[in-house]
Amino acid sequence: MVLQKEPAGAVVWGYGEPGATVTVALSGDSGLIVMKKTVRVKGPSGTWTTVLDPMDQGGPSTLMAGQGSENVTLRDIYFGDVWLCSGQSNMAMTVLQIANASQELTDAARYPYVRVFAAAPARSDVELEDLERIDLPWSIPTAENLGHGNFTYFSAVCWLLGRYLYEALRYPIGLVEAAWGGTPIEAWSSHRVLQACGLPEDAGSISPWQHLSGPQTPSVLWNAMIHPLLNMTLRGVAWYQGEANAFLHTDQYNCTFPALIGDWRQAFHAGSAGQTEPLLPFGFVQVSTGTRGRTPTLPAGTASRCSGRLYPSFRTPGWEGEGTVMELWDTKPTSLLFLGSIHPRDKQTVAHRLQLGARAVAYGEKDLVFQGPYPTHAILEVTRGLLNVTYSQELICRQRDRRAFEVRRGEKLPPGAGRGKPTLMEVSPPPRGNPGALRNSLREGAASPPWLALAGCGTLALGLRYAWAEWPCEYQSCVLYNTQGLPAPPFLLEALPAGETPGPSETALGRELLLLPGSRFSRGI
Repeated sequence: MVLQKEPAGAVVWGYGEPGATVTVALSGDSGLIVMKKTVRVKGPSGTWTTVLDPMDQGGPSTLMAGQGSENVTLRDIYFGDVWLCSGQSNMAMTVLQIANASQELTDAARYPYVRVFAAAPARSDVELEDLERIDLPWSIPTAENLGHGNFTYFSAVCWLLGRYLYEALRYPIGLVEAAWGGTPIEAWSSHRVLQACGLPEDAGSISPWQHLSGPQTPSVLWNAMIHPLLNMTLRGVAWYQGEANAFLHTDQYNCTFPALIGDWRQAFHAGSAGQTEPLLPFGFVQVSTGTRGRTPTLPAGTASRCSGRLYPSFRTPGWEGEGTVMELWDTKPTSLLFLGSIHPRDKQTVAHRLQLGARAVAYGEKDLVFQGPYPTHAILEVTRGLLNVTYSQELICRQRDRRAFEVRRGEKLPPGAGRGKPTLMEVSPPPRGNPGALRNSLREGAASPPWLALAGCGTLALGLRYAWAEWPCEYQSCVLYNTQGLPAPPFLLEALPAGETPGPSETALGRELLLLPGSRFSRGI
């Protein structure tokens, strides 16, 4: 078992005779008692809860809880960081199912200080205080318990995230899996989330959807698989879900997911007596598409869409201010496929991106690059018909001949005539040696910055987008990456609103600043 280390105190709870006093003692490897707590058992629930003093990383320790002549002893306890991993089938995929599975399972024995625990799939119409069943009690990782079967335990993404964090931090990591394939977000949401988003809460409110294999009834997984864990002191959450909501309440996901994040944070903070921080770090993975699709045609200002086989995405409001939601919009551009399905086998890359986000956001590692490059602004050189796109990081161009950028244009009109009807024009990089469309200082290499030739696109560019498609590229073969190999995510960049002008510092002689990320800038599809 791993309990949360300092600066938080780990919460310990159990059952006893109502009104009785329970003594909790923690002893070190030498057998000496380093901490003792007494707590009264509450009635009529017969439960007790106590908060241990903050402990440094390490172990092993022994924890004993006694009531009169009866006692329970837990051994081989370590203090480190505890992460909860939840979601549907992509989180439930085991190490047995992923790429390079044999080697990953063999390597498990090298990480005895990463401990794993898996709650069994369960549902309930009421909030439970304890798990009905446990698939895997706290265990040292082995090939058997990491690859128990398909979509059972243990979660490959969760395991790899914990392993990568251990390699970076070098102290114990505890991983708790609570996942069930084919389940919508409504099943993982409390009644508070459903109310906030105007969704019905009763069991008969959702018609069964043939594509979904798991329970769809509102709140049943929150009740049975999350609520029993609320006493735990956590360091963070990893979430991999969304496939089911491509078919169910799709247009509500922009409400339900941010509401779930806020609700889980509040609930774990309260359940742990304030030991889990109120802005609990919450990392999530954007789901890939499962089919090759056409490029979507979007109206001006459309930031996200979610229809057919295009899966939910959104931008969590105020994440920079909170600093605790790890956005992973570009966790592999869409085509991570497992035999043509929605289940990519490359879970190593997904977990790598999650741990980069965790280290940068949850652990505050300075100067760690954990996201792909985003555009900061675009400048139109009217006389030359070129659009200069400036990115936040140095770029690497992997595919010079792919069409990735599109310009939304309007015709040049006389003063007072209004704007013309916008259309989308694809902009292709030129052959080598041609100074046109995408002019890069490439060493198969750095593009700083991309220039887009607007020949044939008209003279008024109203917007720009990159990789804005259900299937923007083949696996690891999009156009732009940073020097760390992280892909530039899709974006939609709209012109400044009518009547708004850029500040003096944002213009230069002979140039017109056309596009700014502050005006309807959207990351991801």
